[in-house]
Amino acid sequence: MKFPVQTSPHVEANQDVARVMDQVIIALLPGTLVAIWFMGWGVLFNVGLAVLTALVVEAVMLWLRARPIRPALNDHSAIVLAWILALCLPNLAPWWLSVVGSLMAVMVAKQLYGGIGFNLFNPAMVGYVILLVSFPEMMTRWGVGIAPYADQLTLTQTAAWMFAGQLPAGMMIDGLTKATPLDAVRTELAVNGHIGSVTASIFDPSVSWNLWLNLAFLAGGIWLLITRTIRWHIPVATIAGVVITSGFLWLIDPSRFADPGFHLLAGAVIFGAFFVATDPVTSSTTPVGRLVFGFGVGMFAVLIRAFGNYPDGVAFAILLMNMAVPLIDYYTQPRAFGHKKRG
Repeated sequence: MKFPVQTSPHVEANQDVARVMDQVIIALLPGTLVAIWFMGWGVLFNVGLAVLTALVVEAVMLWLRARPIRPALNDHSAIVLAWILALCLPNLAPWWLSVVGSLMAVMVAKQLYGGIGFNLFNPAMVGYVILLVSFPEMMTRWGVGIAPYADQLTLTQTAAWMFAGQLPAGMMIDGLTKATPLDAVRTELAVNGHIGSVTASIFDPSVSWNLWLNLAFLAGGIWLLITRTIRWHIPVATIAGVVITSGFLWLIDPSRFADPGFHLLAGAVIFGAFFVATDPVTSSTTPVGRLVFGFGVGMFAVLIRAFGNYPDGVAFAILLMNMAVPLIDYYTQPRAFGHKKRG
């Protein structure tokens, strides 16, 4: 009888891949529910379509590579990948955006590298950046509100818009979408030459959906720390990188650069720090390396926001630091007992 052989390790542990992924799914639930509350059913459609596409593409690619399908699907890594990608997509984007992004993430960024454990770049961020560069207009269709967004578009109305491009009579897509806080800052800066009072609204719970969303993801991130699914180094270093870099720019010119609090709570910093940058495959493997990696993510995220062409730079920052991981690990390897350091 021929037994299927997987890649190492072959020793059972308390924290196998499936258990780790299940903890991540549990941690994603608070943020997902808050996103549905403020953004409507489009979030649920995005998650469902992305996950379904990821599972199908994963199975097809494994079949083409003559690899066992069931064990790979049972590790739930494709579900987590797609779920993270879906939460990065606008809730009023057409249905095929989730499908294309999930397809590219699994096929190009994961399976073509050899599957889980071999990919150089974070697959979810690769899929997101491909969509951002290829379909910039579609990636701006964010619909948010201060009340449950489902009051504006029902489940069936959301499905009609996402799958057929049809809205109820009297409704226009421009009336449903709204600029994100980072978009608002960029627009204010371009029009008036300063950010004005845009950043102050982020701290008002009655109008700031982004604040509640980030608090929900922070709760999920704390759960990951409590269950020891992730280590503290990368999230803490990422937040430190954001605070120090944005604080330095803010002190130089507060009329042009947002304060550290705004950078932390507006956009994907919290989400990226706990759920994306901590990917064990594409991040550094040494304690010091994780600190360097995380700080680099935070620093580049702020620099791209401040000087780049895109409002939020978290995805690009993570991919940039993914490229630096081999170099970081090389220079941050702890000294083996009984051996001297190089040089």
